[in-house]
Amino acid sequence: MLSVIQKIEAKYKKSAVVDVRSGDTVKVHQKIKEGNKERIQIFQGLVIRVDRKNSLSSRMVVRRMASGTGVEKSFLLHSPLVDKIEVTKRSKVRRNYLTYMRDRTGKAARLTGVVFDKRTVNDLPEPSVEVVGEKTEDDSSTAAKTKAEPAVTSA
Repeated sequence: MLSVIQKIEAKYKKSAVVDVRSGDTVKVHQKIKEGNKERIQIFQGLVIRVDRKNSLSSRMVVRRMASGTGVEKSFLLHSPLVDKIEVTKRSKVRRNYLTYMRDRTGKAARLTGVVFDKRTVNDLPEPSVEVVGEKTEDDSSTAAKTKAEPAVTSA
């Protein structure tokens, strides 16, 4: 039986989220609102940490190098501002929190890649919307026409 808090959290969770792990290189498509305009900005980097994976407050920390300076950004996976997450590379790591990557530069900052199927990881099932009990006039008229027309056979 679900508690009241779990029922409320289930309302706000996204139906499908990409399986992101530490050591993945990801592209995070984030909605940015400037005045009355809205645009999508892509932040690409290495996932250093993933917290509370099955929770509404699940979060990941992504690190990238920008102009020789390390930039880290934290993203809530179920946030409406996070539009899409794409995993571009998956690496072999043995830790959940990769703090040691902050000190590495150049070749020492490379991780060993692992072969994985990008299509199965990044493709999410589309949320299906079913309308039950509503019939339009077009549906009923085409159904009546097909029943009324006799079957023509060629001899």
